[in-house]
Amino acid sequence: MTVRQLTLPELTAACRDLGVGSVGLWRAPVQEYGVEAAAKLVRDAGLRVTTLCRGGFLTATDPDARREALADNRRAVDEAATLGTDTLVLVSGGLPPGDKDLPAARERIADALAELAPYAEAHGVRLAIEALHPMYASDRCVVSTLAQALDLAERFPAHQVGVTVDTYHIWWDDRAPEQIARAGADGRIHSFQLADWTTPLPEGVLNGRGQLGDGSIDMREWRGYVEAAGYTGPIEVELFNEALWARDGREVLAETARRFVAHAF
Repeated sequence: MTVRQLTLPELTAACRDLGVGSVGLWRAPVQEYGVEAAAKLVRDAGLRVTTLCRGGFLTATDPDARREALADNRRAVDEAATLGTDTLVLVSGGLPPGDKDLPAARERIADALAELAPYAEAHGVRLAIEALHPMYASDRCVVSTLAQALDLAERFPAHQVGVTVDTYHIWWDDRAPEQIARAGADGRIHSFQLADWTTPLPEGVLNGRGQLGDGSIDMREWRGYVEAAGYTGPIEVELFNEALWARDGREVLAETARRFVAHAF
């Protein structure tokens, strides 16, 4: 998503040329290209798919919408397995129109996970609940803290359900470091993502993730937390940023790789 202006063939070629050995993929471009074809493309380029994003949106109250959400998440699991990644990232969903009950919405997520987690395990895929910044609680994700994400995940075995740790969404939370330790102790850190916090936020706030080093977050500090918790997996950079998307994608990818080394190591 950091370089969504690149087609999948352009992305895999750029990663190969720049020595980037792993890539996290999003469902829409994979579906557009063809899941089987995308899997072959990535494999032929010698790349590893770290995660597939995203499943989730599991808070609907309407029975038909709920059935469709579950079916779509099963398709997402199938896609992840085909791509060769063991991790599907979940953005849980916001409040249905007219609904104001956050706890009930989170319970509906738990109910959905009870159906999806065994299906994912059978396909060799883990579910990673991502907590999003509270500004997204109404429309995108009623799970706003790592503590809330872990409260859901811990109802299921760690090899089925864990969490995504994303600096952009949790850097403000003074309880987040202890929750990272809590997640690590149980083997539930399934994904770790970096993005910086820059202000002012753009209109709509969705595409405000800053390039590493441009904002307020100490990337080395958060990398230290997840490593102290025992995490040894891949580190993704996930930037939603209109200014970056307007630039040459290969240039942005090269810059991101440089910033990763400069600010996370």
